[in-house]
Amino acid sequence: MKRIEPHDNAPASSPLTPADAPDDVSRAELGRRSFLLSLGALALTGCGAGTGSASAPRLLAGAVTAATTGPFAHPGLLHTQADFDRMNAKYTATPWAGSWNLLINNSHASLTYTPHPQTIVYRGYDGVHPENYGTLFNDVAAAYACALRWKITGDTAYADKAVQIMNGWSSTLTAIQGTSDAALAAGIYGYEFANAGEIVRTYTGWAAADFARFQNMMKTVFYPINHDFLIRHNGTDITHYWANWDLCQIASILAIGVLCDDRSLFDEAVTYFQSGPGNGAIAQAVYYIHPGFLGQWQESGRDQGHNTLGIALGGAICEMAWNQGVDLYGYDNNRFLMGAEYVAKANLIQSGTTYYTVPYVPYNNADNVNQTVFATGSQGNVRPCWALVYNHYVNRRGLAAPYSKMFALQIQPEGGGGNYGSTSGGYDQLGYGTLTCTRDPIAAGVPPSGLKARTPAGGVELSWWGSAYATSYNVKRATSTSGPWTTIASGITDLLTYADNPGTGTWYYVVSAMTPSGETADSNRATAKVGKTLHTYLACNESTGTTVSDASGQGHTGTLVGSGAWGAGKSGTALALNGSTDYVSLPANSVTDLSDFTVACWVYWNASRNWERIFDFGSGTGRYMFLTPRSGSGTVRFAITVDGGHGEQAVTGTAALPTAQWVHVAVTLSGQVATLYVNGTAVGSNSAEFLPPWQLGGTGQNWIGRSQYAGDPYFNGRIDEFRIYRGALTAADIAALIASS
Repeated sequence: MKRIEPHDNAPASSPLTPADAPDDVSRAELGRRSFLLSLGALALTGCGAGTGSASAPRLLAGAVTAATTGPFAHPGLLHTQADFDRMNAKYTATPWAGSWNLLINNSHASLTYTPHPQTIVYRGYDGVHPENYGTLFNDVAAAYACALRWKITGDTAYADKAVQIMNGWSSTLTAIQGTSDAALAAGIYGYEFANAGEIVRTYTGWAAADFARFQNMMKTVFYPINHDFLIRHNGTDITHYWANWDLCQIASILAIGVLCDDRSLFDEAVTYFQSGPGNGAIAQAVYYIHPGFLGQWQESGRDQGHNTLGIALGGAICEMAWNQGVDLYGYDNNRFLMGAEYVAKANLIQSGTTYYTVPYVPYNNADNVNQTVFATGSQGNVRPCWALVYNHYVNRRGLAAPYSKMFALQIQPEGGGGNYGSTSGGYDQLGYGTLTCTRDPIAAGVPPSGLKARTPAGGVELSWWGSAYATSYNVKRATSTSGPWTTIASGITDLLTYADNPGTGTWYYVVSAMTPSGETADSNRATAKVGKTLHTYLACNESTGTTVSDASGQGHTGTLVGSGAWGAGKSGTALALNGSTDYVSLPANSVTDLSDFTVACWVYWNASRNWERIFDFGSGTGRYMFLTPRSGSGTVRFAITVDGGHGEQAVTGTAALPTAQWVHVAVTLSGQVATLYVNGTAVGSNSAEFLPPWQLGGTGQNWIGRSQYAGDPYFNGRIDEFRIYRGALTAADIAALIASS
């Protein structure tokens, strides 16, 4: 079987094309030249061994939690001492024993294993030096396997073998080079090697000077490549590289941070996973959230070998952070689990040779991959990563993760070191998850949680997280926050979603689970506001000062930035923006509770320039929604994206907005139908606009008159009566709104 590597871009039977495989700046160019990574300018000083506490406080998921303090727990990457105590007690019992037997029968876990350290590791043929990175990944697998055998049995001969391997490399390796694929070697084998070192760091037979040299190698050879890739991406567009490229760098930086007791590295990795600009950040890796919290992974339209690799890397990152007290598993309402469940379901055989089906929305990037359908290449690919996912969410947290659970149980026991038993995937994972991750079932599940209520097309769409032992779910609705609650649906099993059509009004929902021991407590309460109601209303009548009041009562008060000017409005006064420094800033996350929506305002445009913004709400150039009076093609245009400019869902008008006159503009979304109005007339529509504002996630840059792109001009003119509605106004509604002004 062909070994799936991150730089392979299609199954063996498929030809490689640039559109299928945007992994390099230019494949033709890289065929002619080497992408050598010079470490001299990036070399850092070594790191101290340090000591850490036995445990760390758990940080709640939610806002970025990078500024952590205190000593690290050791061992504290993929495995803690408590994990090793559990393995020691369980490794002769089912199912742990199956994975243990794969370990001890693997040649990498043998005392006769011979390491082959290299001075320079090459991954990707540069036209001069043949690839030799296989020596590194085999030796890493051996160091890890021997470290496991020592920690589980106490046989120090295996610790000595792991030390021999790591000492050989730390006294020999000076660089990782090749093509751009060198970054993959530094990322994947970096986090794996750091894990081997972290396990053995407590072995008294590893001389302090030798351990310090190993730490220094990780920090001066591996880390500079990891860091440089995340901040530069080889000078490419931020959407150019697939999620797994970023994820392996994040995993390596986080692991090296713990190994070297360097808090800044650990925080760098955590921050990037939560809010980085690249596709390895969890909001980009889990590209789109379908009903029932199925999170479409960024590489789903590429092939399933790489799609499953993303889960393996993401799971390792989450577990390593968890063992240092940071909950990335739960971050953003368990967003990683959304992706894991989607990928697991998509690669599970339902019956015979038939796979489960998953929903899919198109994906595009800077290289115009334009993936319109789910990719079946390498479908069913199995990696030793599912035991970790299943055991965290189900047996550690008490949540339901049905597809991850099915996958984990279907493929156990998981092997490792390139010999995964029933699994494949080369050396991209350390493996042996059935041995290292399996936990006894949690005593009781938790009530359903994470309930969200969305309002597309005038209805209510509910999604929630289930309970580990639930047999079905009940949905309850009320017109008051305190009830009484009416059960409107029961017997729900899969997916955990429900569509309701209660009519216009404000509705409240909870969900309970039925279990063998009875009904659980209710979930959190979710609120759904159905109909056309004001969300934000900036009348712009202040005339002085920098505060732009929100008359909707929702608290979305704006702040006028720049010269703070006001001018004559369509009615009363208006914002007067000078085109160079002036804009209005609205509070963070102002639109991320919206499904169907309308944005409407009056605009007086002084002079026509491309790409000025009437509004632009987002978190940078990867995730935003905007309205421009004139695009590069010379027409008024609305667009929304969670994948940069190449992934925009847009509505384009027939001409630019006129200048030197008051013009009313509005954009609406109802379900997947987006419509753009100028002076009450529909000038463009898109019936396949699948991105409502809530899919943007957190938005910290919500601006009137300013673009997410620094090179775009500021708006030059006046803006008045700026309104955002929940729900899509009709043409008649917009005509009435115009008449009222």
